[in-house]
Amino acid sequence: MFIASPDEIKSGEATDIYFKRTKEIVSKSGVDKNVRMEFHVYSFPSGYEWGVFAGLEEVLEIIEGRNVNVYSVPEGTIFFEKEPLMVIEGKYSEFADLETSLLGVLRHSTSIATKAARVKKAAGNKIVMFFGLRAVHPAIQPMVDRAAYIGGVDAVAGTLSEKYLGLKPVGTMPHALIVIIGNSEVAWSIFDKYTDPSIPRIALVDTFCDEREEALRACKTLKERLKGVRLDTPGSRRGNFRRIIEEVRWTLDINGCKDVQIVVSGGLDEDVIQELRDIVDAFGVGTSIAFPKSVDISADIVEVFENDRWVPRSKRGKLPGFKQLYVCNKKRLILPWNVEAPEGCIPLLRKVIENGKVIEKLPSINDIRDYVLNQLFNL
Repeated sequence: MFIASPDEIKSGEATDIYFKRTKEIVSKSGVDKNVRMEFHVYSFPSGYEWGVFAGLEEVLEIIEGRNVNVYSVPEGTIFFEKEPLMVIEGKYSEFADLETSLLGVLRHSTSIATKAARVKKAAGNKIVMFFGLRAVHPAIQPMVDRAAYIGGVDAVAGTLSEKYLGLKPVGTMPHALIVIIGNSEVAWSIFDKYTDPSIPRIALVDTFCDEREEALRACKTLKERLKGVRLDTPGSRRGNFRRIIEEVRWTLDINGCKDVQIVVSGGLDEDVIQELRDIVDAFGVGTSIAFPKSVDISADIVEVFENDRWVPRSKRGKLPGFKQLYVCNKKRLILPWNVEAPEGCIPLLRKVIENGKVIEKLPSINDIRDYVLNQLFNL
């Protein structure tokens, strides 16, 4: 398996070679200095105006034990361009070899969480389930489920997420079950007979016949035990997907199946979800969350300790100096760290690692998700 181990990541072996070489150079030449490195986003993907900061818990696990201080906004913070998200303070040689891994964790988790939040915002009060694990390497399934859940999806499908995240996975039947049996009614009945009663009976209704016809047959087969029907109609058969769903809803309603919910999945994105949310009860979203546009977090030195004082310094194109991010009612302010903010402003960056030790109790995954949702629907 071509995967790095946790030990390889924490030891700095999972890095770009030029960071390893630079670490050796500054150490051997005597030019190593205390620096402050800031993590931020200076531009978002087209159509994006904000992101959801995710991956902090893994980052702290990687950094802990290095002789540095770390300041960060809380995981799950919705952020905008140029805002400081995290700052590492310490000898450059202490963490130079970790930059690649830290950015990889933050970029990947933040990109997934941001897309999940955009999808959840589009869905409004309708349920969103994440079905995207088949689009990623299996080694990172728990990480991907975690980022998607933090971003706001209501449930995930990965079995390992119960072990690593405490999230009970959801999901009922694939097309494979129906195709193997060769008859939808028999497949639904067998599923109903052998599946734990606590699992909702969601019948897949697009395998062999028209969705409207199969939905009605599912209702007649499972009767009051049927919780919902799922349409995973392939693009080549969809035509006007909304019209198909409207037909299914109408047919169920006039045949006494008004309580049967409609779940849709397969190739869904924000625009489609927003178009369908008034006639759909739940969405299963996969690839668009698992493979989102990249939210390109970058890391840059913004201060160097020289002659017994911190000197603001950065490459061109970036704002030098250690900064604090404040929320002032509905406004946000970025100020130099030692500049006092107006009354009523709340600072978001706080110290989370001191001299290599995590000093803050980390929130639960559900607390982070609630924090995201509270911000999301107040945007």
